[in-house]
Amino acid sequence: MSISKGWQWEMLGENQREYWRNPSEESYYLVNRWKMQGKEDFLDLGCGIGRHSIFFGKNGFNVRCLDISEEAVVSTKQWAEQEGLHFDYAIGDMLKLPYEDGSVDCIMCRNVISHSDTKGVVQTIDEIRRVLRNGGECFLTLASKETWGFKQDEWPLLDKNTRVRMDNGPEHGVPHFYADYNDAIDLFKDFEIVSISHVETYYKHDGKRFNSAHYHILIKK
Repeated sequence: MSISKGWQWEMLGENQREYWRNPSEESYYLVNRWKMQGKEDFLDLGCGIGRHSIFFGKNGFNVRCLDISEEAVVSTKQWAEQEGLHFDYAIGDMLKLPYEDGSVDCIMCRNVISHSDTKGVVQTIDEIRRVLRNGGECFLTLASKETWGFKQDEWPLLDKNTRVRMDNGPEHGVPHFYADYNDAIDLFKDFEIVSISHVETYYKHDGKRFNSAHYHILIKK
């Protein structure tokens, strides 16, 4: 079985949306890295409401925005038009990207690829490899098995790596694939792994403290 499911962005209030309009810290490094490499054609894979699309667009990249959520793509388009930016938009599934082989220089896929089961993650990685040009790079994150979500025994287990998130919120019912270091190495064996790091963040929600752990991975075709 290969499945993927997106966020329910329509559930977020304006205050919550404001958080997701801020580019991630890695994006600043990637913009500079990829500009120095002469890369131009950028795919925001799982664009959400557009924080990385807008950031890369303002930095001169040719931007393609894809998300499985119509709400996400519409929100990104509205924001881009307000900024005077013109992108290519697609509502689609990461399991089958609507792009030609070797048509993209660089991809950002942050907190996206894990929204699937094991077979779906493998299929998405194959699609990333297909659409990247030779020498193209992709930055992505994988949820770690060290994070709290993988330890929620009451959440349904789809396969040995995948649980369905059952807490309330925009990710309710979304499958989450979790990896350890060996999983990450094996998944990207057909790429050059430029860098891989295990990053833990801590936050409070409803008075409780949680840890969120991800592998941050930069790969090159």
